[in-house]
Amino acid sequence: RKLGKGESIQVPQGPDVVLKKDVPAGHKVAVVSRAVGEPIIKYGWPIGVATCDIQAGEHLHDHNLKCHHVLDYEGLASETPAPPSPLSGKTFQGYVRPSGRVGTRNYIAVISTVNCSAGVSKAVARHFDSQVLKQFPNVDGVIAFTHDSGCGMALDGIKHRTLGRVLGGIAKHPNIAAYVLIGLGCEQNTLGHLQKSQKLVTLQGVRWKSSPGQNESQDVPVLSIQDSGGTRATIRKAVELVKSLLPQVDAMQRTTVPASEIVLATKCGGSDGYSGITANPALGIASDLLVAHGGTSILSETTELYGAEQLFTKRAASVEVAKKLLDKLVWWKQYTAHYGEDIDNNPSLGNKAGGLTTIVEKSLGAAVKGGQTALQDVIEYAEQTTKRGLVIMDAPGFDPVCVTGMVSGGANVVVFTTGRGSC
Repeated sequence: RKLGKGESIQVPQGPDVVLKKDVPAGHKVAVVSRAVGEPIIKYGWPIGVATCDIQAGEHLHDHNLKCHHVLDYEGLASETPAPPSPLSGKTFQGYVRPSGRVGTRNYIAVISTVNCSAGVSKAVARHFDSQVLKQFPNVDGVIAFTHDSGCGMALDGIKHRTLGRVLGGIAKHPNIAAYVLIGLGCEQNTLGHLQKSQKLVTLQGVRWKSSPGQNESQDVPVLSIQDSGGTRATIRKAVELVKSLLPQVDAMQRTTVPASEIVLATKCGGSDGYSGITANPALGIASDLLVAHGGTSILSETTELYGAEQLFTKRAASVEVAKKLLDKLVWWKQYTAHYGEDIDNNPSLGNKAGGLTTIVEKSLGAAVKGGQTALQDVIEYAEQTTKRGLVIMDAPGFDPVCVTGMVSGGANVVVFTTGRGSC
């Protein structure tokens, strides 16, 4: 709650503190005095240093506190915890795919290889509205996966490889029972390159007909607008393709599977001063329970682990895994510096209004979503997860991009915690 000037705060193992001025809800109060340059401690770690002399009872925020963090390379993998005591008996109803992975939904995807085919993909998905799908109650929907890229990029460069992992991850995702790929025909991210680079060989146990009367095939259904006769012709052909898939996808049934088949994506956004002591640690406990059941928990937002990296590098499964995380943080520092920026530009104004002052404070509150188990691996953005347990995916803090990466990496459950609210 908001605290008023002159109010007295009881401090455990210390004298009572009288507030020097009003303090907004969710913000910080100094409970001991600090000289300029001395560290300010929260969550047991320095979140920055005092920019002026601070007296007990003063409001702590960006007017008297700044970030001052150096990456921690000490004690890598020196505190690796033992595996949690195994748990069993928890199950859910999921769709077991031919790949062995388990879906929590049953969708058909219409995937654009390039922004030029986004309109066609959306038109195809719009055709299959709630009225059309009434006769297919076991199909959760037909969804268009579109983006603003696919051309104007170096062939097999970093942007091309990243886009390929995202689209390939969607196509192979256990929540996607079947999919159709739609391209323009002259883009850099060609249909053939995407299929080859992401090993998109066959659909997940379904068969399709390229047109009425033709033989069934297990090849991936792909359509090029230029080869199909233009926009309207491509839409018509894609609609027929999806129609041929609907009965097969509708016939798929949920079965009882163990909780170990859950791949959990954890994300926080619109955070405030309460996030690190409420929703985020609660999610961390859930993450630990899932790992004990043999499942996988993904933590990401690399830029929002800066200042909390020691919580993971010390409990990494190996020195190599710890160094992977540190290398990613170095990359992000160099990336932001290239544009004359700094990682501490995050927190946002909304985060600061909610009481968060430095990126280190925000990171320490965000990191607890990862629980207390050993860090098993650090993977690229949208890379498919192969390790069970706690995994960190390299991703920016930007919410939609971050969640997209984890879903493309195989997450079949997403838990998003928020302090100030998020869409």
